[in-house]
Amino acid sequence: MHDAGQGSEPSRPDHRRLFEVASEQGGYFTAAQAASCGFSRATLSYHARRGRFLRMRRGLYRLAEYPASPREEVLAAWLAVGKDDAIVSHESALDILDLSDVVPERVHLTVPRSRRYRTAGPGVAIHTTNRPLPPSDVVTRGGMRVTSPARSIIDAAEAGTGPEQVTAAARQAVERGLATPAQLRAAASGRGSRVERLIDSALEEGLH
Repeated sequence: MHDAGQGSEPSRPDHRRLFEVASEQGGYFTAAQAASCGFSRATLSYHARRGRFLRMRRGLYRLAEYPASPREEVLAAWLAVGKDDAIVSHESALDILDLSDVVPERVHLTVPRSRRYRTAGPGVAIHTTNRPLPPSDVVTRGGMRVTSPARSIIDAAEAGTGPEQVTAAARQAVERGLATPAQLRAAASGRGSRVERLIDSALEEGLH
């Protein structure tokens, strides 16, 4: 591993390592990740000027020759907000999990409430939570942290996603073994009577 030096780049930039990091993130990487691979700010800017790296937004880059991938806008937003804190959620999670046919108008991310000051950028909706999501509420898809099927459905229902989409998502999750009726009802508990009724109705109709 490369250690930060005193005022100068400690070693040659490790292009192979940076490629490995970016490959796990659809070709994207942050300035901090580049620094951990031995790229100084000057070197990073040099490669951006030469067209090897594309600067997508402040602190976020993409390998210019890396193939495009689905839902790049979600991945870019997730990395920009902070991969260690942010989790793809709500309608964006439903889309990634292929539950219902909802088409998110914005990228939905959930972050700890203490991080709500972060600038998300256009086209991104930030949701906050007081408590860290338990491991059972988080899955990994395409290298991204995404809320679990049950959590995604309930979050979307509470946020106002159309009842028909929530109903379809709940039924599909059960049919595909991604969530059980008990898990969905438990997740809906405490989210308000409207959400609980919606989930109960979806499950009752789906069981007939």
